[in-house]
Amino acid sequence: MSATSPATTWRIRGTYLEVCNCEAICPCRRIDGKPGGRSTYGECMGALSWQITDGALGEVDLSSLGVVLVIWYSDDEPGSPWTWIMHIDERADRAQRAALEDIFTGRVSGSPWNQFRWVFKPSNLLAIVQSRIEIDHTPGRGWFRAGSQVNVRIVGPVETESVVTCLMPGHDRAGREVIAGPVEVDHEQLRFSYTGRCGYESTFDYSSAAAQTG
Repeated sequence: MSATSPATTWRIRGTYLEVCNCEAICPCRRIDGKPGGRSTYGECMGALSWQITDGALGEVDLSSLGVVLVIWYSDDEPGSPWTWIMHIDERADRAQRAALEDIFTGRVSGSPWNQFRWVFKPSNLLAIVQSRIEIDHTPGRGWFRAGSQVNVRIVGPVETESVVTCLMPGHDRAGREVIAGPVEVDHEQLRFSYTGRCGYESTFDYSSAAAQTG
């Protein structure tokens, strides 16, 4: 269990890429300022990735580390709680792993309580796993892997004149809808695959300075 105080000062910045099984443009997005709604098929199956370029929690440096989440939820389940698995970069030492767990599970205050749906609403964390994480967030053709269990590749951007934003990086940040190639997730507790569905690329800047609303 972490000993980090919820009030510990922290900040991490970097690049972000996600995919899910919705048709593009994902109906969960905010499009031209209009709030999103239900997922395309009523069940969302996705994978989210963060490449931290710089940042720290307290004195713990988190620069260059990666995090990948695998998620599932049903729009028709009361409260649509997220079921999720967290992959932490195997290069993280004990202190770095604890710091990343604190941030992404919402044990600290700030951005997670505004932007991470698995934090500010009911959720079911299945596992936290240290994996070999490989991330390339090259715009329009990014990819990421978490061990042999998660494999995602983007094939190109979605052509649209609309302004599309996503809660996870923040509606205040520029981003772009993309199309995924093959997406493969193979966990004992979560398995799915698809191709040609939606994704989103952007940057993120999370911190303890963000007002807590959860």
